[in-house]
Amino acid sequence: MGIALSGGGDSTALLILTREALPEVELCAATVDHRLRTSSAEEAAQAGRLCREFDVPHEILPWEGWAGEGNLQAEARSARSALLADWAERNDLDHIALGHTLDDQAETVLMRLARGSGVDGLAAMAGRKASQGLTWLRPLLDTRRADLRAFLSERGIRWSDDPSNDDERFDRVKARRMGEELARLGLTPERLVRTADQMAMARDALNESAAAYLTRARVEQGDLLMPNPNRFPAPRDTLLRAFAHALCWVSSSVYRPRFEALTAMLDELEPGKAGTLHGCRISSEGTIWRVSREYAAVSDLATPPAMRWDKRWQFHGPTPPEGAHLAALGPIGLEECEDWRASDLPRPSLMASPALWLGERLLSAPLAGRPEGWTARLCHGQEHLVSTLRAD
Repeated sequence: MGIALSGGGDSTALLILTREALPEVELCAATVDHRLRTSSAEEAAQAGRLCREFDVPHEILPWEGWAGEGNLQAEARSARSALLADWAERNDLDHIALGHTLDDQAETVLMRLARGSGVDGLAAMAGRKASQGLTWLRPLLDTRRADLRAFLSERGIRWSDDPSNDDERFDRVKARRMGEELARLGLTPERLVRTADQMAMARDALNESAAAYLTRARVEQGDLLMPNPNRFPAPRDTLLRAFAHALCWVSSSVYRPRFEALTAMLDELEPGKAGTLHGCRISSEGTIWRVSREYAAVSDLATPPAMRWDKRWQFHGPTPPEGAHLAALGPIGLEECEDWRASDLPRPSLMASPALWLGERLLSAPLAGRPEGWTARLCHGQEHLVSTLRAD
C-alpha cells in the first residue's frame, strides 16, 4: 500500500498510524513536490527523513507541468493524482491512502454547496474509491484535524505547515473560515459530514440505475457501444450519469465533463452525426451511440512498449527493438494498413488506436489488421465499466 505523504500534519499522522496499525503490510510513501514555494524541496526531503525513521521507502515526485495559467489548486490536484497513479503503477501498488480528515470533508461540502452542486457534489469524498486502476483510501474521514496534530505533538513528531492553507485567495481557505462562523450557529463539521453521508446514499442509488442502463452496452475493440439515449428512454439523471461515466471510462479521466457540455451533447447529437467531448468522439449510429477515443486527445501520447498506453492498452509480443514506443496509429499509420476495413472499426477509432513505432516506421497496428506478431489488449472490459460506476 502507498501513502500520499505531503509532509503536513494529516498525512504525517496517517503514515505513522498506518505503520503502527498494519505492521505486516508493505508500505511505501511518495511526496509530490509542486515546486511552487522555495521551501517545498526541503519539506519533501523532511518527509523522506521521517520515512527512513519508520523504515518506509520514500520517493519524491516533482511536478513541472504548471505554466502559471488556470486554476492553480485544480491543476495541482489533477497533477498530484496523475503523478501518484504513475508511481503506483511503477511500484505495483493496489492501494493509496490519503490523509483527508473530517474537517476536509466538511470544507468540501461547503465549497460544493457554494457552487450549486447536486447530489454527487454534496456527497463529497468517499472513504474508498476505485479510479485509475487503483483503490484510493481515506481512512481519516471520521477524525478531526486538531486530534491528529495533538497526537503528533504528544509523540514529538514534526510536520510542515503549508502557508497556502492560510491564503484566503483559495476557495478551501474561504470555506474553512466560513465553517468556523457556521459552527457558532450550530452547523458544525460533524453535521455537514452527516449531510454528505446522506447524499452519498442517494448517489449510490442513482448510480445503480445508471449502471443497470450500461449493462446493455458492449465493448468493441476499445470503443463503447451504448444504447442511443434517444431510442432507449430512461430518467434524465440515469442518462446523464451513464453518458458521463461512459466518457470517463473511454478517456480514462478521473473527472466528469462539465454539466452544460454533457447535456448539450445528449440533447443535440443527431442520427448519423458525430461530436467530440472529454477526449472522446461520439457518433450516433442508429440504435447505438459509439463512444471512441478522440485522435486529437492522444496524438502526442507516447509510452515505452512495456507500459500501458493511454492508461488502458497493453501490448504483448516479441521483444521490440531498442527505441520503439507506443503511440496512436494516426492517419499516416492507417495509410500503411491495407486491410484496416476488415476490422469493422470506423476510421476515426483506428486512428486513435495504439500502434508500435520505431521512429517514424510503423512496426505493428493490431487493431488495424497489421499485428506483425504483437497484440494490443484492453486492460478493462464490460464488467469493469459497470463495476466502477457502482463503486463511485
